[in-house]
Amino acid sequence: MSTPHVVVVMGVAGTGKTTIGPLLAERLGVPYAEGDDFHPQANIDKMSAGTPLDDDDRRPWLEAIGRWAHSRAGLGGVVSSSALKRSYRDLLRSEAPDAVFLHLTGSRELILDRMSHREGHFMPTSLLDSQFATLQPLQADEAGVDVDVSGSPEEITDRAVKALAALDSDQP
Repeated sequence: MSTPHVVVVMGVAGTGKTTIGPLLAERLGVPYAEGDDFHPQANIDKMSAGTPLDDDDRRPWLEAIGRWAHSRAGLGGVVSSSALKRSYRDLLRSEAPDAVFLHLTGSRELILDRMSHREGHFMPTSLLDSQFATLQPLQADEAGVDVDVSGSPEEITDRAVKALAALDSDQP
């Protein structure tokens, strides 16, 4: 990428945002921020109990991520955030207009398998269906790319770097 963007690594739970985000940041030479760290404790408690977050729960979380992204404008950075709905991405862009989105995609079966093997995460597999139900894929007018999450983290990161570079070369 020729200019330092803030890349929001998005997707449903279990797509590898926390794995791919730091790898991507390292490859791009920019800092990484873990989106889950921006959640207030009430959100973590709610998800840990198996209750999906609603838009009111997500708003302060998204605003905090957006403020971090804004602070990195012109410097670059990578941050993870599910950013499942267009309205959530619009809120993030209202804070950081130059943010680009990297949507990690995969089949429900692959993602469920990965979620069932991870340890110590507050998001139970029982919420995966609600994540897919909420997901609104990137629209043609949104700056971003889709990257499939099959393969190793290194392969996914390679695809992400190439897709973001292609996106950057398409910009005027």
